[in-house]
Amino acid sequence: MNTQIVGLLAETSIHPGAGQSSGVIDLPVAREAATDYPFVPGSSVKGALLGLARKSGKLDAAERDRVFGKAESGNDGGGAGALLISDARLLLLPVRSLSSAYKWVTCPHLLERFARDARRGGNPPATLRCEVSEGNYFSACDGDLFLEERQFSRGGPLPDKLVETLEILILHEKTRARLASQVVVLHDDDFVWFARYGLAVQARNALDEKKKTSTNLWYEETIPPDALFYSLLAERQGGAIAEVKQLFNNHPYLQIGGNETVGMGWFAVAFPNEKGGGK
Repeated sequence: MNTQIVGLLAETSIHPGAGQSSGVIDLPVAREAATDYPFVPGSSVKGALLGLARKSGKLDAAERDRVFGKAESGNDGGGAGALLISDARLLLLPVRSLSSAYKWVTCPHLLERFARDARRGGNPPATLRCEVSEGNYFSACDGDLFLEERQFSRGGPLPDKLVETLEILILHEKTRARLASQVVVLHDDDFVWFARYGLAVQARNALDEKKKTSTNLWYEETIPPDALFYSLLAERQGGAIAEVKQLFNNHPYLQIGGNETVGMGWFAVAFPNEKGGGK
């Protein structure tokens, strides 16, 4: 089965809605039930790709139906498409730091899972083994590290080949150049604290047009710009991935998730096995 890893670097704040409210946040982001990691559902990625295919005009109706499937009436449940699309999984999370603008934070579990997904796609990366203790970090920097209000001690350098493995998922050359100095590997339990409590929560309001008083105040959670995700594409029939790739020939960007009209949801798309990222 032909497969393709796709790198998705957030260019703006991202709001993949969970569809339900819990606690004080009215509109939280979608999270994995077991890990609490933010993620983008595969159905959202597929819908965004289909929307792009319609807007670009690069695929006619018959080609779109073949690649993405066609909803049909009757008892058969509709026609399945040739393209299989996974959830977009988190790999690097930007976290505010006292020693720099921010650090790209990851953990051994995320790196292990990326390696498993890449192996399932037939293109396993170099071994990314690292065992970092709770309260410590691996990075190119020295000394104590402050992330938000938490302090960490240096446990060692970055794992071999980590930067080379991650940079192929990032479209922009200058952004890739910052990886070596900004990536930090934390213990799984330390990382999940930032995944749970480190995302931005924004207050949004609807005003009465005449009185300018509040008619609806709500709080929504967003994933910050520069967060790095990846998704896995696979084919049930040949040619589906190639047709998706051509959608990004001239404009390697994709909008996914809510709040499009206020500028959210934009990703830079990179196809790792092609020179120049998403081209």
